[in-house]
This record gives sequence, C-alpha cells and structure tokens, in this order.
Amino acid sequence: MPSSPSHNDSLSTLQDAELMAVVLEGRHGAFAAEVAEFFSLLHRQIGDASRSKAWGGVARQVRRREYDRIYMA
Repeated sequence: MPSSPSHNDSLSTLQDAELMAVVLEGRHGAFAAEVAEFFSLLHRQIGDASRSKAWGGVARQVRRREYDRIYMA
C-alpha cells in the first residue's frame, strides 16, 4: 500500500541536507555554501526545480552550521 508524503519524508530530507552539508564542508571547506548554491542555480537553469530546492536547502544548512560554529561556540 503506497503511503502518502508524511512528516518522516521531511525529516529524511533534513537529514540528507545535513549529511550533504557535512560532506561539502569536508571537501570544499569555506566554499561549501557557494558550491551548493552553484548546483542549486545549475538545476534551476535546466528546469529541475526539486533538485534546485534540495541544493538550496544544503546551502542553508552549510550557512547555519557555519553561523553556529562562529557565534554559538
């Protein structure tokens, strides 16, 4: 029986964005947010709105993590 989108789907999406943020920070350091923004813009230009939105979420996660490291430490 197929299930409808639920709260678990959004939680999974947030966890995926967090994981991608960690990976990008490890590979690209201070440029991680810009890399995610690049992919967001690229997917928007080719018409893939869902991937563009996902990469935008990753960029927001990277920036949030950076803010937390700087101001919440």
